Amino acid sequence: MPIDIVVDAMGSDKAPDPEIRGAILAARNYDVRVHLVGPEDILRPLLREQLRHQKHLPVFVNPASEWITMNDKAAQAVRTKRDSTMRVGLKMVREGRAAGFFTAGNTGAAMATAKMVLGMLAGVERPALVAIVPTTKGTPSLILDVGANVDCDPDNLVQFAVMGHIYARNVLKIASPRVGLLSIGEEDSKGNSLTRDTLPLLRAVTGINFIGNVEGRDIYNGNCDVIVCDGFVGNVALKTSEGIAKLVTTSLREALKSTVTSQVGALLSRRAFGDFKKRLDYSEYGGAPLLGVRGVCIVGHGSSNERAIMNGIRVTAEFAHAEVNSGIESVLRPVPTPAP
Repeated sequence: MPIDIVVDAMGSDKAPDPEIRGAILAARNYDVRVHLVGPEDILRPLLREQLRHQKHLPVFVNPASEWITMNDKAAQAVRTKRDSTMRVGLKMVREGRAAGFFTAGNTGAAMATAKMVLGMLAGVERPALVAIVPTTKGTPSLILDVGANVDCDPDNLVQFAVMGHIYARNVLKIASPRVGLLSIGEEDSKGNSLTRDTLPLLRAVTGINFIGNVEGRDIYNGNCDVIVCDGFVGNVALKTSEGIAKLVTTSLREALKSTVTSQVGALLSRRAFGDFKKRLDYSEYGGAPLLGVRGVCIVGHGSSNERAIMNGIRVTAEFAHAEVNSGIESVLRPVPTPAP
């Protein structure tokens, strides 16, 4: 049976074209019904044009008169734009009219709106954004938080570890995800006060495969499945990685075209280069799940193209099917204190 997914049609840098095209691709390739949220006078003509030759695809428009831009201050926009695409879309999730919400818009606004509209899971103090990255072993790894919380305490990191463990197990189908705490060395004495205080707490958590401190290289070498850190460190690591990936692909492309011999090699290796670029391409991973809120919310890259939007919708549907939130609450829900 198709699952209903809401898409913020005004979120990306080039909205709404990538959202409309991505929604059509998702409806064509996956068992989903896609609800584009945004101004009807803009969306309906564009959608009608795109659906000229495929009129029976389940892509619909739900009205919202406002949207939050990348330049808006998140807290102020969430308060003042009461009919924003984010608020309308997340209300559809809260009311059970859709199973999940995807946006390629303002990350801070998405997090604040999700917290306000959906609320938090029992036992979770703060939500965490998860990045899914490739590894040298061909399997993905998770890093969280990558920007939702600049400052964290040890209890926050423990909750992130539990949420990452359950997401990796239920969505990525890793039977016993290896969970590591990102630090500057594997030894227990290494790191700052946050990592040193968090380490014994994580060792005391039952039900997760905690392997201790890990280093930056472990994000990509496949030796760890879930890497836990505060949002400041995680965001710097993620943005640095994106920059390196772009540098490598651009430099390799230029090198392959620099001489006649290398141009012949480039023609012969075009498929291998394509596969390499695909492994590093954020558009293949769909977006960053916002874990800890009472619902499904995925945040994509602002420069998402139609393929990234399609994959974001796919990831949103997979998250909704995987019962991640019930698993998180079963571990983190506070135990009621018996009445005296």
